[in-house]
Amino acid sequence: MRIKRVAAVAAVAALALGLTACGGDDGGDTGAGSKSFTAGTTMEKLNKAQKIKVGTKFDQPGFGLKGLSGKPEGFDVEIAKIIVKELGIPEDKIEWVEAPSKVREDVIVNGTVDLVAATYTINDKRKERIAFAGPYYEAGQNILVKKDDTTITGPDSFKDGTKKVCSVTGSTPAETIKQYVKDVGTQLVLFDTYDKCRDALKGGQVNAVTTDNVILLGYIAKDEASFKLAGSNFTKEPYGIGVKKEDADFRSFINDTLDKAVADGSWKKAWDSTAGKFGAELGSAPTINRY
Repeated sequence: MRIKRVAAVAAVAALALGLTACGGDDGGDTGAGSKSFTAGTTMEKLNKAQKIKVGTKFDQPGFGLKGLSGKPEGFDVEIAKIIVKELGIPEDKIEWVEAPSKVREDVIVNGTVDLVAATYTINDKRKERIAFAGPYYEAGQNILVKKDDTTITGPDSFKDGTKKVCSVTGSTPAETIKQYVKDVGTQLVLFDTYDKCRDALKGGQVNAVTTDNVILLGYIAKDEASFKLAGSNFTKEPYGIGVKKEDADFRSFINDTLDKAVADGSWKKAWDSTAGKFGAELGSAPTINRY
């Protein structure tokens, strides 16, 4: 009987050891122990915490749109997930924070989020407050009109002062279109989200919506009977990942991760499963600006 008891105890111990080993292997795929970062860096802090806050849009088809799951879906979201995976943090530990255009710099500077991936055009004015990794995509500003509208063919169509165009407060497209309108005060209508601009266009309160072509293509894909693009792209909009201005190490880490994503195909895969479905072209990967 003693021999049987010893054997039973040994078997239980072996089973427990095996389960522990299996548990360690599972955690090693994404857990803190599977990644090593320099002490004191943002990467180490986030890896140890095993959680991260990411700012993105909730209203832009193909890039950041809150889906039926209650979580945002799109190309920006997938790019953020690639970065988070490289940090060794499980996807379910991401806290998605809505980051409309007008607050993107604020949520970075205030520490509300750890990074922003939100159709975020890199420009010098924004670099005064925050820093950018990337770009990881280059879009172009365009104009959305009703399907039967033949009066608007490009930005110059607003110079006669008779047509209203909608964009979003704090966005690059809102600033750019000002040079084409005759009277900013009466012609340019601003909302906090592009969904409201789309609704205003459909309801006849404005004659057009302007933002980046890929965002507009997302709206067209969902309602081809109502909308179309008017003319060609008239700007270049390089999208970057926003981080705190002084965090050069984190910026370099994200840049390295973006380069890796292009090389291993995950960048293209992210595009094909999101914005690529709307007919927008991915093109070649833009050169990372390691300033």
